[in-house]
Amino acid sequence: MSESESFINEVSEEVRRDRLFRIMRRYGWIAIALVVILVGGAAYNEWRKAAERNQAQAAGDAILNALDQPNASERLAALDQVTLKGDAETLVKLIAAAEAVQSEKRPEAIEKLKAVAADQTAPRVFRDLAALKLDMLEGGARPADERRAVLRVLAEPGAPFRLVAEEQLALIDLSEGDKEGAIKRLKAIMADNDVTAGLRRRASQLIVAEGGSLDGQ
Repeated sequence: MSESESFINEVSEEVRRDRLFRIMRRYGWIAIALVVILVGGAAYNEWRKAAERNQAQAAGDAILNALDQPNASERLAALDQVTLKGDAETLVKLIAAAEAVQSEKRPEAIEKLKAVAADQTAPRVFRDLAALKLDMLEGGARPADERRAVLRVLAEPGAPFRLVAEEQLALIDLSEGDKEGAIKRLKAIMADNDVTAGLRRRASQLIVAEGGSLDGQ
């Protein structure tokens, strides 16, 4: 390599280095900001996770303390004092509704169940459970067509309580004198892979009580 070429390379290297320093001076704050954001984001995520764990633990403790009360009325009163947010609040409403039924406060139970069933921000499993319990409480006071409309939605494929909803539809069939339709529905429940032992037992007992046969089950 000639001296002129060597000199040119050295100058080029100096120019590149000088340009890099100028770029760093001008835009280096962006790199620093990115580092701060990344570190801050990681710290925030850890803080958020810890806060969620603490919130979940506090919710569990509050619910358990309320359920430690000796009778249903006292448990209901204690649950009404529990202040939570989100899914935990919805869960407390469902538990409180069950306690209201136990303490013979049916209107209060219905009010709580209606609130959960109408809450579109709540998980479907909570909404469906509330709607199903509400149907069981109000069944005799509601028109059969109205009940069927609600229960058919609850009995859709993939719904969390579809087989229990089918059981309620079978009971409506029986109340309207459609014994054949009820037995057919009950047998379908028994044949379902997801049926629980308790529901299978209830369905079989009802089939026998209505004069049906369990052959083929």
